[in-house]
Amino acid sequence: MELKNIITAEIDGKGVDLHTPIIEKCSINFYTFDDDKGKEVFWHSSSHILGNALVNIFGVKLVNGPAIEEGFYYDVDSPLPISSTDFIKIEKEFNRIVRENHKFEKITKTKEELLEMYKENPCKTYFIEKNVKDETSIYKNKDFYDMCLGPHIRSTGAVRAVKLLKTSSVYFLNDSTKASLQRIYGISFPSKDLLKEYVARIEKAKEMDHRKIGKEMDLFFFHKYSPGSCFWLPEGAHIYNKLVEFLRVEYRKRGFSEVITPNIFSIDLWKESGHYQNYKDNIYMIEKEDFALKPMNCPGHCLMFRSKERSFKELPIRLADFGVLHRNEVSGALTGLTRVRRFQQDDAHIFCMRSQLQVEITNCLQFVDYVYRVFKFRYEILLSTRPEHYLGELEEWEEAENALKSAINLVGRPYKINEGDGAFYGPKIDIILYDALGRKSQCATIQLDFQLPQRFNLKYTGPDGALHTPVIVHRAILGSLERLIGIVIENFGKKLPFWLTPRQIALISVFADEYTAKIRDLLYDFEVKIIDDKGLTLNKKIRNAEVAGYRLVCVVGKNEEEKDEINVRFGTGKQNMKLNEFVSFVKNLCFEKGDLDEMEIDMNKCKINE
Repeated sequence: MELKNIITAEIDGKGVDLHTPIIEKCSINFYTFDDDKGKEVFWHSSSHILGNALVNIFGVKLVNGPAIEEGFYYDVDSPLPISSTDFIKIEKEFNRIVRENHKFEKITKTKEELLEMYKENPCKTYFIEKNVKDETSIYKNKDFYDMCLGPHIRSTGAVRAVKLLKTSSVYFLNDSTKASLQRIYGISFPSKDLLKEYVARIEKAKEMDHRKIGKEMDLFFFHKYSPGSCFWLPEGAHIYNKLVEFLRVEYRKRGFSEVITPNIFSIDLWKESGHYQNYKDNIYMIEKEDFALKPMNCPGHCLMFRSKERSFKELPIRLADFGVLHRNEVSGALTGLTRVRRFQQDDAHIFCMRSQLQVEITNCLQFVDYVYRVFKFRYEILLSTRPEHYLGELEEWEEAENALKSAINLVGRPYKINEGDGAFYGPKIDIILYDALGRKSQCATIQLDFQLPQRFNLKYTGPDGALHTPVIVHRAILGSLERLIGIVIENFGKKLPFWLTPRQIALISVFADEYTAKIRDLLYDFEVKIIDDKGLTLNKKIRNAEVAGYRLVCVVGKNEEEKDEINVRFGTGKQNMKLNEFVSFVKNLCFEKGDLDEMEIDMNKCKINE
């Protein structure tokens, strides 16, 4: 680690500015832009520079400017509208502040001083009244200041490249009854080369956008008559069903039983579960009736468990459900397949004894690992702990969190603590996957729940003859099928994995129509299309099939018919194979969940070599 690359530091685990004096023996950790903590400080400091530029140009009142997962934003109360057409002059002022290389200085102010400083800014005074007891800090660079706890980079000159991304309208505290603000998003880097790499990645992401590819491949669409609900066209439905089939095969191997539950329940169910009190705004109520569309499956599965007497000999009971769910997402949050109102999950709930928890959670983690290896997704594990508002007793939460930690340690995976982000009924393991462009998505989750079994008074007869309360493990591997398909499309583009794609094989006939039809019939287990582009050259037909996303393009002519062969092309390779050997090849390819990009066909033995 070079000294010039250090952005921030921690002393005994607490973030500090680099010019903080060391007055006693302590533990010090340094962070660069390669570290998450380094990025957070760098981007938060950049938000201050953005706020400075906005004050200078528009005379805005500052509200809040945090670092986010990738970049930063600033919410401002502006007397003038700010749009993307203003980005050039804002970036120009931003860069002027950077060139002047002002040092970030931390200054302590009393609550009274702060209220006087911000007396014309009701949003800031709200934060002061709510969060400041006696005193807090501001950060100053030259004449600009902003209330902040820090830490920050040494000076504005550390920011070598910036790009503003978008602007939007938001309400203060996300409350529509409060002030309307303008939010300006940006991203910054310590070098211009990193910005160039980011811009290239964003352009690549636009090309791989699942909404764009879904339209080009005729997979799905959305309509204003049912916002947030996807219309799956035949080839899109093929992908959807393949994922469900994939999970169903694994369910049989892993002891899960699939069930079907109603879509509509009395709201009394959600009151009994606690969701009505904690999740009411996201539940679709049926007008003038005390019923609602289900937003999740767990309460219905509790009713199933409670439908008869249970014995410890039955446990664990693993119930899986592909039922349709509806959640009342606000219209502005809907984003293609990644944020919808109508969706399905590979949802399951495991009812077990406390003594079985470690085995069940470990099995779930191994299940996650197997599925994500099929897609070649890199992932990380977050342990999300007790939130501010929670159900149950503190001792139960500690026991639950310790059970999850033990299971993660048992499978030997590193993990991070995601403090306070658990569900209201229990802690959880969130699986964050990374796609080919390095973007993060949360799909899989494993949640431990001591609360629902108590709220539903679930009981089983133990080996001692007494009644005991089970524990529930909530588990999803793919998560929302809609979101997962969006991620898969953006990861692979049109070249979807062979076992999953609706465009597996394209057949191009060269004066051998009957033989081509015979091959199609022989390959009825696979997705095959005979390409019949009249008037095009053979090379053009092949190219069109490749661009359309067909993973194997096969040419069939008189020569192949005479030898009972098929000419197979994938990537830059091509060769003739015996027809029966080709059928065995694609069967094996689907069964093994392998893909063509990492395989070749042995021309002599016609086997798959990895």
